[in-house]
Amino acid sequence: MSRKAALIGYSGHALVVEETLASQGIELFGYFEGKQKTNTPLTFLGDERSEEGLQWLKENNFIVAIGDNLTRRKIYQKILPELSYVPLSAIHSKSNISKSAIVGDFVQIFIGSVIQPLAQIGKGTICNTGSIIEHECRVGDYCHISCGTVLCGNVTVGDHTFVGANAVIKDGITIGANVTVGAGCVVVKDIPDNSVVVGNPMRFL
Repeated sequence: MSRKAALIGYSGHALVVEETLASQGIELFGYFEGKQKTNTPLTFLGDERSEEGLQWLKENNFIVAIGDNLTRRKIYQKILPELSYVPLSAIHSKSNISKSAIVGDFVQIFIGSVIQPLAQIGKGTICNTGSIIEHECRVGDYCHISCGTVLCGNVTVGDHTFVGANAVIKDGITIGANVTVGAGCVVVKDIPDNSVVVGNPMRFL
């Protein structure tokens, strides 16, 4: 069966998802959003939580184009039990993923991203523009590795963690779940769950 494809969420992040899908030859039909947008060729499909929206999703395909980790996870977890298929991943044709890397379902890997040998990327995770995931790193489910971030070798990142733009994580570091790493932060020691760190040198908030 030929499925149509749609976005759930249609803000700035979704524009990058849309372009990434286009690089894969995937043409979008429409989008789900709380409010209809102007000046878009995509069909407005309403609220994905409605009975009609859920029925459309059962019959077609989609990706949750929302940058916030917990919101993205919540939407997938609500819809996935209703489906007989695995939703789309957005993997840019100009990203570079090692053949030995393991990449989960419905990920978003944007232009210029590099995922090196034996790295693991969890389901629902975003590797944003120009991010570098070095050898043997392990990134959990529903994470967001922001633009220009560098994870040196053997870094572990727990589920739902957000790593801000241009952060650098030293090799061998373990970052817990539900952590926020500020933009430009240089991480040189392990970070426990539910922490917020910023700065260079790194400090806890």
